[in-house]
Amino acid sequence: MSFDAWLVFALFWVVFVTTPGPNAVNCISNGMNLGFARAMVGVLAILTQASLFLALSAIGVTALLTASATGCFVAKMIGAGFLIYLGVRGLVLAGKPVVMEDRPAASVYWRAFAIATINPKSVAGYLAAFSQFVQPDVPIWDQMIVIVPTALTLTAASYTGFTALGAGLGRAALGAVFNVWFRRVMAVSFIIYGVLLGSAHTPMPKG
Repeated sequence: MSFDAWLVFALFWVVFVTTPGPNAVNCISNGMNLGFARAMVGVLAILTQASLFLALSAIGVTALLTASATGCFVAKMIGAGFLIYLGVRGLVLAGKPVVMEDRPAASVYWRAFAIATINPKSVAGYLAAFSQFVQPDVPIWDQMIVIVPTALTLTAASYTGFTALGAGLGRAALGAVFNVWFRRVMAVSFIIYGVLLGSAHTPMPKG
């Protein structure tokens, strides 16, 4: 991969991972409720998902999955339902005092992994990256040596930042009203993402 191609990919990835979405909302929420250190388990889950999607994209599995209208529709509905559930649950709990939860690390990890996996932005982003920035005249695995470290480093930096933001808000001496409304905004964001995912057009395979 040439330097120019790498630079374009890196700029794309910065925008991709810093644009607020379900992952960012979850990282902020984890930071507020768990504290920075424990919330970083969620960032590890996102990096696991990113590594998996990078590998799948490289071998074309992600593209094959999106070619199946039925599989795409089922996955979309499951994802939409999960995000809406998280949002409704967040609204119900928004009025309760913020406390540092003692959730097991495995629970934090798998919830973050699920959110990252069903995130429609993820599939679109990885497909865009591999369709637009991978050079066909260069062996794919030679390019992956550059793409993977770049993508994972930028992903880690972005979601660590979102987690730190949440942890800072949780520690700050903010009024109870602000905390309640901020948590409601986070919860409504999950619901909106779920509705948008559920109502998005499912591409039909071309015969």
